[in-house]
Amino acid sequence: MDNRTVKSNNLDDKGEVTGMRPGSEIAQPEIQVKKPVKAKKEKVVLSEEEHELALINRPKPKNVTPLANQKLTPKDIPVFEQTPERIEKLELRKKRHFKRKLRDWGIFTGYLTPSFAGVLVFFFLPLIMLLKTSFQKSPTNSDFVGFRNYARVLTNDAFMDASRNTLTFALISVPLAVVLALFVALLLNTGLPGKSLFRSFLLNPMMVPVASVVLIWQVFFSYNGVINGITEQLFDSAEKIDWMKSSYAQVVIMLLFLWKNLGYNMVLFLAALNSIPHEILESAEMDGAGPVKRFFAIKLHYLSPTIFFVGIMSLINSFKIFREVYLLTGDYPFDNLYMLQHFMNNSFTHLDYSKLSAGAIVMCIVMIIIVGGLFFAESKFDSDVEE
Repeated sequence: MDNRTVKSNNLDDKGEVTGMRPGSEIAQPEIQVKKPVKAKKEKVVLSEEEHELALINRPKPKNVTPLANQKLTPKDIPVFEQTPERIEKLELRKKRHFKRKLRDWGIFTGYLTPSFAGVLVFFFLPLIMLLKTSFQKSPTNSDFVGFRNYARVLTNDAFMDASRNTLTFALISVPLAVVLALFVALLLNTGLPGKSLFRSFLLNPMMVPVASVVLIWQVFFSYNGVINGITEQLFDSAEKIDWMKSSYAQVVIMLLFLWKNLGYNMVLFLAALNSIPHEILESAEMDGAGPVKRFFAIKLHYLSPTIFFVGIMSLINSFKIFREVYLLTGDYPFDNLYMLQHFMNNSFTHLDYSKLSAGAIVMCIVMIIIVGGLFFAESKFDSDVEE
């Protein structure tokens, strides 16, 4: 028996394919894998409102073809037949849009009305009445006198002295309040020992009432006060000074103003300093920038909005110094302490409302000019920083 017939029979029994070349692989039967049948998604039925919202909020195509940039012609605009069904749908859509706008307007008006009513009743109406009174002979006599009341105010020596004293006080005390508060905030932002105690000491005047502050200042700066007692003990030939009736009176009030407002300004600057990104400061330090260079090149630009806000608040508080001065000196203080609020208060007590109204309008105009100038300077500084 031939060996070739035996080998072929053995291959047929194993189910293998014969007639292949030596060294070639044996062909394997193909196995068909059944793919899993995907479950059919159920169709979601949308209402008309949901369908309209889906159309409005549908995603925009990312790849826009160049044809989309071409101008449309009247032939490209589809024309819809004005069927009754389409007209009814358009009317329903307009009604829903109107109801939505009405609801939004009602919510907006409901939130805004209390604030607007308060501003209208307590600010705009009194301002209009004040402006009207400034052009009348008196509140009871509505005869129009033109700018005579303004001429009376601008030629009044008391008003001019009060304006000069108030302007001098603001020009000196406001920059000092900003610079000293910034310096103290920079000092406390470093590793200063006992800075928490120092911070508490500066914040205490914020919690002290005005009457208590005035009492402390009377103890220190009265004729028989602490300051005169210390100077007498240190210098035998020193004479007592009535501080509130001397040329140093405005300096004493400036010290009171700074002591009262330094803590609040310091807190604002500390918050602004902590909001500066540390990465920028660290990179500048690695590049070799010193503390002074980092302050003027980086910190000052980040602190500019806070400096502007602190300046505005200090300016407003400088016009409120009348309370302390009035409690210390009364209606008619020393010459350099006679402020605009004294002029207003004395005109009110003498029932000269026409002159009072004209003076208030002049003061309001000056304040608008000053604050507008500060806003303009701040915007110019910000634009230079951005450039």
